[in-house]
Amino acid sequence: MGNTAPKPLIDATLQPRSVASRQYYTLPNNGSGVERRTSAPPVNINLESLRFNLHTRGKNIRLDGQLRRATRKNSFCNGITFSHRPVHLYEKVRLRLTGVHTGWSGALRFGFTSLDPSDLEATDIPKYACPDLVTRPGYWAKALPERLALKDNVLSFWADRHGRVFYSINDGEPILFHCGLSIGCPLWAIIDIYGITQEVTLLDSTFAESVGSSCLSAARLSAYLPQSSHDSANYSNNQLENNQAAAAKMANLQFNSYSQLIPCCSSTSSSSAPSSTASTTFPRGVRGLPSLLDNDLHFHLIRGSDVILSADRLAACIHFLDSSRTLVFSDRPLHVGETLYVEVGHLGLPYFGAMSFGLTSCDPACLHSVDLPADPEVLLDRKEYWVLHRGFPMPCSGDILSFSLLPSGEVHHGVNGAGRGRLLCVDSSQVLWAFFTLHGAVNRLRILGKCATATPKTHKTYKKLLLTILQQSVIPLNVFQFSSKD
Repeated sequence: MGNTAPKPLIDATLQPRSVASRQYYTLPNNGSGVERRTSAPPVNINLESLRFNLHTRGKNIRLDGQLRRATRKNSFCNGITFSHRPVHLYEKVRLRLTGVHTGWSGALRFGFTSLDPSDLEATDIPKYACPDLVTRPGYWAKALPERLALKDNVLSFWADRHGRVFYSINDGEPILFHCGLSIGCPLWAIIDIYGITQEVTLLDSTFAESVGSSCLSAARLSAYLPQSSHDSANYSNNQLENNQAAAAKMANLQFNSYSQLIPCCSSTSSSSAPSSTASTTFPRGVRGLPSLLDNDLHFHLIRGSDVILSADRLAACIHFLDSSRTLVFSDRPLHVGETLYVEVGHLGLPYFGAMSFGLTSCDPACLHSVDLPADPEVLLDRKEYWVLHRGFPMPCSGDILSFSLLPSGEVHHGVNGAGRGRLLCVDSSQVLWAFFTLHGAVNRLRILGKCATATPKTHKTYKKLLLTILQQSVIPLNVFQFSSKD
């Protein structure tokens, strides 16, 4: 008896079947699970759509109205969530990774608990599922490898009647993830939106097949991260967050040090009128700036609710990370032949997001701040003319960006005096206001001024004068050719 080998977890009598052809579920039968094969779950199985538990979640989690989408708003942790009901054996918990952003270490942690999450107090929910939660009895969770945590990947995970947890990516081959669950009691799903995983959306559940011994290869038995990797990721992220906090304080000090150029942004001064038209002289060659810029263009008072303007409305700043409604507009149209110069500031942190730029025929005065969306692409469905560019690389703090509206309708872009080529093509016959959005680590924008070049009116006047001279001369007019754009 002492030399008898323990009974393996794998049921050798189960034959492999195509996942696409058959599904399995488990019904209680005097305390033991009876496996059945079916194309759909029976009517006595409650298939209410899985949702997130509204009341039991980490402090950084925000849920949508349907409780199907969970977003971590700050930091890399405090993102633990639970399913609102127990999950059946073989029921696949399916998640789409709708928000994945680099900068942190580690990815989503997931698993199960045999303890009702509704019994947890807010103070009982730790920062991390691993190791804080899984060291408690009744909790089982591990991390998804980062290489699999790609945006829009669909993660499915489930428990079987042997106490094993499997997962798959995009309905691929099942991977053995965990063993030793207590299956004699209800199991709730644990989903810790951690690290590079920023947002997940619950999809409708399906039911999985049982996995037989011939389907468990050595690779599938070792495709999860050891506990030491969790600890290492937590340590790295904590170090990064501490450094970011220090960088944020330093950036705020630097922003306040601009007081001679930018009056400090404050909600009480944002409604002040801008100064009268003036010019600013810059040392020649400063980051490609012209030596003289006009200051007759400011930010419009109509702006996103998260934006604060300086007293002269030349600077706009946002609340770091929590900001989402960050649209700002120019207070007058950008004229054809003008080049607008702005200075970018950010906190030097590895968060996603930078900025966007666009032009619109919509007078901002016709808009209401409360109606401005978080996503500027929503504006493209309005009846006015809107053109948007979002593909900016992350700028360095202090970079000077230029935007030139040419008579041809091309909008050219430059960084620190170096031309980057065409950014947009617009209808230059329309009156166009400039607008920006700020996101992530980019938290301030300062209008340095604009410079004017030859406008179409000036060019047409010159052309008319030249034609008059030619008509009075003996030189044939066909010697001179003018393009249709002249």
